[in-house]
Amino acid sequence: MPRLSIWLVRTSLVHLTVGITLGAVLLAGRELADGAWVVRLRPVHAELLLFGWTVQLIMGVAYWILPRFRAGRERGGALLPWAAYWLLNAGVPLVAAGKWLSGAPSLALAGRLLEVLAAGAFVAHALPRIKGFGSGT
Repeated sequence: MPRLSIWLVRTSLVHLTVGITLGAVLLAGRELADGAWVVRLRPVHAELLLFGWTVQLIMGVAYWILPRFRAGRERGGALLPWAAYWLLNAGVPLVAAGKWLSGAPSLALAGRLLEVLAAGAFVAHALPRIKGFGSGT
């Protein structure tokens, strides 16, 4: 498995662990007398599990499993996929912080922009590797 795939999958598992922990706090928070602050965890929980875990896990497996090039580097240049990794992992905490601090929508917007840039970088890298079934090119 390529190093980038390992990093993507491992980091996605960190997001999964934190997201599940927040989910447990959300469930326990229903029983707390002063659990109003717990409700603000819901969008953070969703962000970590949707983008931090799911999207990152998909990127890691896709980078590993997409067809390899026959000539040159088997997966192409590494700049775009590594940029996608760093942009996504900068965007997820920014969006989560922007949702946690309800008065900071610009923080969440900046995080979303980084996530969109990460998706664009990953797609730009992966698109040339996607070929029709049975085509040699």
